[in-house]
Amino acid sequence: MAKEREIFIHGQVDENGKVEVPGCVRNGIDEQSANKIFDEMAEFAKYAFNKSHAACYAVVAYRTAYLKAYYPAEFMAATLNSFLGNLDKIPQYIDECKTLGIEILKPEINKSDAKFTPEYVDSPKIRFGLGSIKNVGTIPVNNIVEERKKNGPYKSFTDFCERVQGESVNKKCIESLIKAGAFDEFEQTRSTLLASFEGIVDTIQSGKKKGFEGQVSMFDLGSEQEQKEMQEMKYTFEEHEEMSNKELLSIEKEMLGIYISGHPLEKMRNQIEAQTTINTMQLRQIDEQMNSQMLMEEMEAKEKPKFVDGQRVKYAGIITSIKKKYTKNNKIMAFVTIEDLYGTAEVIVFENAYLNAGKSLVEENIVMVDGRLSIREDDRTTIIANEIKDFGEQKQKIFTLDITTASEEQKDKLRGLLRYFNGDKNNINVQIKIDNEIKHCGQIYLTEKIMETFQDVLGEEKVSINEN
Repeated sequence: MAKEREIFIHGQVDENGKVEVPGCVRNGIDEQSANKIFDEMAEFAKYAFNKSHAACYAVVAYRTAYLKAYYPAEFMAATLNSFLGNLDKIPQYIDECKTLGIEILKPEINKSDAKFTPEYVDSPKIRFGLGSIKNVGTIPVNNIVEERKKNGPYKSFTDFCERVQGESVNKKCIESLIKAGAFDEFEQTRSTLLASFEGIVDTIQSGKKKGFEGQVSMFDLGSEQEQKEMQEMKYTFEEHEEMSNKELLSIEKEMLGIYISGHPLEKMRNQIEAQTTINTMQLRQIDEQMNSQMLMEEMEAKEKPKFVDGQRVKYAGIITSIKKKYTKNNKIMAFVTIEDLYGTAEVIVFENAYLNAGKSLVEENIVMVDGRLSIREDDRTTIIANEIKDFGEQKQKIFTLDITTASEEQKDKLRGLLRYFNGDKNNINVQIKIDNEIKHCGQIYLTEKIMETFQDVLGEEKVSINEN
């Protein structure tokens, strides 16, 4: 840059002494002013565009604006597909789809392709792709779609299992499709399919091993209606009532990375917007500004930023993960991931805030965070929590253990289980009941099988889940 500065200030002459570039001094500008002008130009050049670059951007902006205006579903589907590897961006664009009146449809086994695709039924919609479901790879998806195009739609869940058996579609893949709601068009509930699919797949594999295919069997006899009824008899469905809406949304989020058919916070949108001062979209905007080459001093000179490092903020969302750690001084802290309607943010919780948060720090709990921004040039913006508490009025599930009549041996076993199942993925608070006295004793990770373990120790009637 020193050479360019010299030419800018004093100009440039060729070998024959002919002036090629006059420079500032020859044009009557003093050297001190010329240096100041060059410094300002150099700073501006860090984030400015030359005319050719600006013209290219203008063309791209015009074309994308045209596509978004006249082909909104196709444009937004392409945009979503471009961010499949970055789930932090997806909620922002899904919210934009809602603003444009474009409904995002959950994946369906007879309608979804591998990627997001536009659909037009009364109004423009976008269908979620099978390839975006967790644990469902490219090869299985291609085989599923190819079989559907070749031989027609899948008539039932068992028809699907029979037709894709041996086509790289394993049990894990089928389980993920069930959880994502890909088979909701069929008559069985997701809970029924989850309880039954392994047995059905085993029956199909066993039948093929024994050479059932291509042979005449009892299922080939009788009328077409009788054959259909007898075909259905081959499989046994373990019937279950459908899961609660909260559970359905939870497994949907697990499989898709985002909420499609609903969002736990949607009913609270107005309440959250009224009580918070920042959301995830604004946090990402801070990151984009910091990652650009514009200096903070230049930004402040032109326009005072809305958010600065250390600023106190209020942020609300649903806890999706908690990672506990201990500092060098053996003090507990946690990195908590919280999701709002626009994406996820990281909240750092040091010992005082962690201990004061108590029952609120549980996965899938909706919380309000009062804290301060931590803005760093080479890192994502985070929130340092001063206080975390439950957001509004919400009922929490409590795992209750009645030890009123428990023996010392049973209590020792319970202590061991509570320690063993306490970790980063805690999803429920635990309380101990002794006669009429209730004592809170932390959190654990609880599933149906883990609950059965506690019931084996204490007795089924002494173990319960209540709402508080």
